[in-house]
Amino acid sequence: MKPCLLVLIALKEESRASIEGAYDVIYAPDPAARAAAIGSHGSRVRAVLTNGTTGLQAAEIDQMPQLELVSALGAGYENLALDHARSRNIVLVNGAGTNDHCVADHAFALLLAVVRDVVQLDAATRQGIWRDTLPMRPNVSGKRLGILGLGNIGQKVARRGAGFDMQLGYHNRKPREGEPIRYFESVTALAEWCDFLVVCTPGGAGTRHLVDQTVLEALGPDGFVVNVSRGSVVDTAALAGALRAGTIAGAGLDVYEGEPHPPEALLELHNVVLTPHVGGRSPEAITASVQNFLANAARHFAGEKVLTPI
Repeated sequence: MKPCLLVLIALKEESRASIEGAYDVIYAPDPAARAAAIGSHGSRVRAVLTNGTTGLQAAEIDQMPQLELVSALGAGYENLALDHARSRNIVLVNGAGTNDHCVADHAFALLLAVVRDVVQLDAATRQGIWRDTLPMRPNVSGKRLGILGLGNIGQKVARRGAGFDMQLGYHNRKPREGEPIRYFESVTALAEWCDFLVVCTPGGAGTRHLVDQTVLEALGPDGFVVNVSRGSVVDTAALAGALRAGTIAGAGLDVYEGEPHPPEALLELHNVVLTPHVGGRSPEAITASVQNFLANAARHFAGEKVLTPI
């Protein structure tokens, strides 16, 4: 008999088909279906597939007495009740490494778009406006790139920055052993040094509003911020105020507070580029994430160690 798997996130048909080949799937990608599925089938669920944003609550875990494996499809897991799951000896895994290149690509797409003003130049061109009446925009190459969170994604952002002949700096809770990139003791110190601040740190309570008014003021009127981590890391109200006042030059955001609702305070601003949390989404990344989940789950149910434990 196939193990019963509860899927709490939306999946394309191809992904669902590959998972359904190995598991008895209960598909509940919205809140109403989720509550109904757990209420009706919680007693037989042995595994849950979710993501960091959707999460899994302690009270829901308590309704699944046979639950033994929880997987976050992507790298994030900020809304999983980790301690509660561990108290039940539930195995926790994520999709670390499966979409890093995609997110790093998107970070640079946002950086290039906002620094070079691609969106506004596209609109101007469609209106027949020629370059002589438009302001010149700064280079990206040769500038100082500050990376907040030098994990797997941050390291790939750094590699792309090196390709643009950029000076590199980073801030983590502590320095990475053997890392040659310059380390800064605080986010504020990093922001004071860099031209572009790219946010790659995990979400959660520990990083909420890590990029606040003080950090934005340190970044300065020629500075740009890009966020491809979690919306909670950047204080939206402070960012909106900084963009309006010229405290910073611009921002590129793939994530924002209040998702999936767009950030109302930013929508009318021309010095911000917004995308709807798609940085980690590509056919290649999703395929790799699903295959990683299947490999982890197969190893777990075979009594073997999982590949990407949390």
